Amino acid sequence: MTEQTEQPPPTSPAAHTRRTTGTSPALTPAHRSAASRAGAADGALRGAVPPAGAAAGDGAFGGTAPGAPTPAAGAARGGGNGGPRGAGSYSPAHPDLAAHEGRSHTGAGTAAERGPAPVTGLRPLGLTRRWPRSFADRLTSPLPGVRAMARLAREGALRPAAAGLKDIPQLPFAPGTLPEAEPGTVAVTWAGHSSWIVGIGELTVLTDPVWSRRILGTPARLTPVGVRWEDLPPVDAVVISHNHYDHLDAPTIARLPRRTPMFVPAGLGGWFRRRRFTRVTELDWWETAELPAGSGVGSVRFEFVPAHHWSKRTLTDSCHSLWGGWILTDQRGRQVYFSGDTGYGHWFKEIGRRHPDIDLAMLPIGAYAPRWWLSAVHTDPEEAVQAFEDLGARNMAPMHWATFVLSSEPVMEPIRRLLTAWEHTGRPREQLWDLPVGGSRVLTA
Repeated sequence: MTEQTEQPPPTSPAAHTRRTTGTSPALTPAHRSAASRAGAADGALRGAVPPAGAAAGDGAFGGTAPGAPTPAAGAARGGGNGGPRGAGSYSPAHPDLAAHEGRSHTGAGTAAERGPAPVTGLRPLGLTRRWPRSFADRLTSPLPGVRAMARLAREGALRPAAAGLKDIPQLPFAPGTLPEAEPGTVAVTWAGHSSWIVGIGELTVLTDPVWSRRILGTPARLTPVGVRWEDLPPVDAVVISHNHYDHLDAPTIARLPRRTPMFVPAGLGGWFRRRRFTRVTELDWWETAELPAGSGVGSVRFEFVPAHHWSKRTLTDSCHSLWGGWILTDQRGRQVYFSGDTGYGHWFKEIGRRHPDIDLAMLPIGAYAPRWWLSAVHTDPEEAVQAFEDLGARNMAPMHWATFVLSSEPVMEPIRRLLTAWEHTGRPREQLWDLPVGGSRVLTA
């Protein structure tokens, strides 16, 4: 049964506090089995030393702040990381995390040549941390008000017209065999919406897993899940972008072993701990954690990066947890960027500046109409292509379409507009990974 209501998270003090005790363990090589990998992760979790120092999914409640991205009210007030900042101009908690900023987009070389960039300020796995009660100062556009809600109710613009639904049979669905997780392989499989199976560093990572047939406030899926749950390999980690129902699905999460490593936004850890997950790592923007690679040699890096969005799961918890995307980096320095939900804005250039060697960017192209309601938090296809160019990534994989009806554009419009926008860039067609639901592709360079 789809979860209908939840208790809001408990109030936390306004300032961050971090534990600073423990000893650094010597990680033993992890075997290929999921149990052995989990054991290696346990060692890091127990002993790593910290560095010194009625809201439905995005469619039903809008999931959005209407209007073009503008600085939120209250800009330049203090934030949870101890320094003054304004909405849309957040500075990292650790200045040394900007180590990549001086790197150029030119002359990047192949992943094998560059290797993973050094990172300082690495966060321990599973650390319990205190966060501000609200992350509203991170908004880049104000949340919808009474007038916007009234207009939405008056116009009834949450679903496509009948003509926009007639192309449902054309939605791409072609499930296939998952790629073999061979050493050195980076592979992605689109399960639908924002759910991906990412094979990286000999680990299997799920992004925003939603295997339910329907989510609160929306019709049933337009296409089945691209990979049956029983066909999944052992899951080594899960990344969550934010807490909206179409990205954080309680019935799907309940299927996972409670020892599965969870990488989640700041302020969302309590939701998982209340469900007895024991390896929950909460990160702020630009913070990083690592899991031992499946081979036991090296690690896979998980970095939480900003997005233009918001969070809400109950009537009383707007922006009580953070939102963002993830960059996964393997031992050879190959990088996969999963944006989560986001509108278009300045963060893409900043992410590209810090990570000039992104090999694959998974970006949303659907749930964008009407624009007066959704432009601040969901990119349309043309904006997604512009975001890809801002990132300086090598390949793009579209997502967040062809699965749930969350907005009013015709169901096939996102991919048609995307193909047109891509053609206008003059980029090679093979760099656009427009996979069907259930489709896979392997990074070969």
